[in-house]
Amino acid sequence: MALKIENLTGGYSQLPVLHQVSFDVPAGELVGLIGLNGAGKSTTINHIIGLLKPFSGQISLNGVDLATSPIKYKKQIAYVPETPILYPELTLREHLELTIKAYQLNEKVAWERAKKLLTTFRLANKLDWFPADFSKGMKQKVMIVMAFLTDAKLFIVDEPFYGLDPLAVKDLLALIQVRKEAGAAILMSTHVLDTAQRYCDRFVLLNDGHVRSKGTLAELKAQATDPNASLDDIYLAIARGDA
Repeated sequence: MALKIENLTGGYSQLPVLHQVSFDVPAGELVGLIGLNGAGKSTTINHIIGLLKPFSGQISLNGVDLATSPIKYKKQIAYVPETPILYPELTLREHLELTIKAYQLNEKVAWERAKKLLTTFRLANKLDWFPADFSKGMKQKVMIVMAFLTDAKLFIVDEPFYGLDPLAVKDLLALIQVRKEAGAAILMSTHVLDTAQRYCDRFVLLNDGHVRSKGTLAELKAQATDPNASLDDIYLAIARGDA
């Protein structure tokens, strides 16, 4: 049991962007949230992390309902946004200290984990740097380190590959695999479908705010007209209205 979304209808105004969206992100799995620009991926994520209130429907994580127990629900989540969000007046060290305090982590254990993550993403000698000193890719790495420093039950990673160098992409995918094996649920929004096809356990295909298809790659292929179709082929057919 992990993230469960049931009949979610919502958006940013009185007109809904999402329509009766339902899907699960099971513990120990990486689920790819796939869609073109405007398909509803960001709106879905903003509802999951509690920035938007649904018009109707239910969102729960490990049996904890977002609407009725928002604090208990949000304590289980770590989020890596598409655009890095850092405090300009805080150093990297202070960002990590803030994360440790916010998630009430054991300080000794957390710093041991932080040192490993910083080494992996080549940030170990930059603890006293400010965000202004970092490139966009380095800021993205800081966000990844902060998220995976936690013991979150659900990691939400939004378009993680933009701005990352190939080595960092490989390191992130390896880190995701480790957390999957430890039982975490991971939802990843991405346009990089060839990578998603290789690494995701299952997929949710959004188009115009509706879930058009979901399941494993084998299940998506079984629903497609071409059993040899790639994830890219399957989604483009849906987006064009061919499927």
